[in-house]
Amino acid sequence: MKILVVDDEKLIVKGIKFNLENEGYQVDAGYDGLEAVELARSGNYDLIILDVMMPELDGLAACMRIREFSTVPIIILTARGEDTDKIIGFEYGADDYITKPFNIVELKARVRALMRRSALVSSVTATVLTVGHITIDSEKRVAKKNGDAVDLTVKEFDVFELLAKNPGRVFSRENLLNTVWGYEYYGDIRTVDVHIRRLREKLEKNPAEPEYIMTKWGVGYYIKG
Repeated sequence: MKILVVDDEKLIVKGIKFNLENEGYQVDAGYDGLEAVELARSGNYDLIILDVMMPELDGLAACMRIREFSTVPIIILTARGEDTDKIIGFEYGADDYITKPFNIVELKARVRALMRRSALVSSVTATVLTVGHITIDSEKRVAKKNGDAVDLTVKEFDVFELLAKNPGRVFSRENLLNTVWGYEYYGDIRTVDVHIRRLREKLEKNPAEPEYIMTKWGVGYYIKG
């Protein structure tokens, strides 16, 4: 497990890093808000600990920027303990909040609790689906064919995601229209066929002989499991 600790007080960073590494975590350190955002963007962390009062960019603003591209759990450290400050922290995207001076035992307990919660959510709602040589990331809304990114429209992505989450289940055109486009859609039902054709052209190795995006003649479409 990899943790990022960011605080402009180097002694505090050193103490947190020492204690968390003794718990078996890999710990990186940063010392201002801009560095926090840069490290978060490139470091693939499992958890981030951010101080509020930092130079360049404060911890709340850094938290908000990180939330633009990541759902990593974030603990905010602050010298202020008023409820309004905590509420502001949560509104900026923080998952937990610890007031300085803090007990290192409490911090480690909070870290363990967030790690467990994050692991549980990830196991229940895995965002990456793989269908043969095709992968999609539901959170990032990215599709890849043989590792290369493929540009899908919003509805193309939604159709494939629905089918991929239910391998082997046949969806009629009406099912797909109602689920993806919504019950208020009054367009031509053949729009489903057009989207399936485009998905095959973009994702299948041979669109004329699809391996995964299959047709159940007279019924609808499904993903071959």
